[in-house]
Amino acid sequence: MAKTEKRKQLFTILGVVFGIGTLLYFKYFNFFIHSFKDLFESFGIQTNLYSFNIMIPVGISFYTFRLLSYVIDIYREKIEPARNIIEFAAFVAFFPCLLAGPIDRPATLIPQLQNRRIFDFHLTVDGMRQVLWGLFKKVVIADNCVIYVDEIFGGNYQLHSGSTLLLAAVIFSFQMYADFSGYSDMAIGVAKILGFRVTRNFDYPFFAQNIAEYWRKWHISLTSWLTDYIFMPLNIKWRDKGNAGMIAAIIITFILVGLWHGDNWKFAFFGLYHGLLYIPLILTEAMFKKNKIKINRWGFPKPKILLKILLTFALVTIGNIIFRADSAGEAFAYLWGITANGGWFFVEPGWRQITCFIIMMMLVEWIQRQKQHGLDLSETKSHVWKFAIYYVLIAALFVFGRTAEVFIYFQF
Repeated sequence: MAKTEKRKQLFTILGVVFGIGTLLYFKYFNFFIHSFKDLFESFGIQTNLYSFNIMIPVGISFYTFRLLSYVIDIYREKIEPARNIIEFAAFVAFFPCLLAGPIDRPATLIPQLQNRRIFDFHLTVDGMRQVLWGLFKKVVIADNCVIYVDEIFGGNYQLHSGSTLLLAAVIFSFQMYADFSGYSDMAIGVAKILGFRVTRNFDYPFFAQNIAEYWRKWHISLTSWLTDYIFMPLNIKWRDKGNAGMIAAIIITFILVGLWHGDNWKFAFFGLYHGLLYIPLILTEAMFKKNKIKINRWGFPKPKILLKILLTFALVTIGNIIFRADSAGEAFAYLWGITANGGWFFVEPGWRQITCFIIMMMLVEWIQRQKQHGLDLSETKSHVWKFAIYYVLIAALFVFGRTAEVFIYFQF
């Protein structure tokens, strides 16, 4: 028995090391290449960077994490090893979720691959609705936000007023949400059309009342993965250290969340920033508390709840400035420009248009916040009302859609 356990541990370690090693090689080896290039050139030695630059496979972070969860869950005896290589390969390379998630666990997806699927009309229709809603968020909202966000973030920050920089940062938060959640809606919708139910990836995160709740609603599959495989083992190991141990586990986890996105120091600062925001929640024991949204008679959040939502959004937007800037230094310059640069911006017609689209999206999601996605109309009886919504969204895709922009998370 002891010998079998040692073999299990050995194969698990080999699998984890291979998966992490492959990820480190493709995603982070270029970081060391650039560092060595700078070191050589400081001594007057010229190097040809492109002769050994490594191309990153698209979506490598997502399917590597899927593979790691498979190996670890077998060791923990949560699942049985797949006996069919086709089922295993389909789990790893399930095409709707291959490029940018969600990161499905083997216990939820492999059994669906093993079972015989029967056409489900209602699931297929709901999948088509979710694809349409995802397309609207991506093509109409996210792709139109790109024009203004790239103009401001790509220019010299001191040339813009502080209020212009602030508006661009707010719009970028909505761009990133519409882009990534739009992809997730399309991936989940396509999976439904094929007869699969994959992991939900967003749960209306901009209605969160604190940063912990935000991360439980944003990129759910990644957050839960890191919670189960990184945070919980560290927290258990350091539980005798009390709050200090939990804070250390949170900060390490979120630095890894940041570095998961790329090999730039800005991502490490992004993760550290979010980890530090957890400290007040840990000290006040509010980290795991579930907050209910109390509404007034008009159906909107009460003032205290709205203030919490807006404060959380503001904290998230500050983090997104770090995420979007080209470097940590530029992120701090951008933040300084918001507070130091005077003047008021002139709202051009294009800004007003995208602002209207953002407000429309948020109103729809507020109304639908108890549903799985913004276009879940399964309880709506009127077919006239349903098809009117479909035609409006399809018309918006043709009228306001721009040249397709690459999904933000394809680079991760």
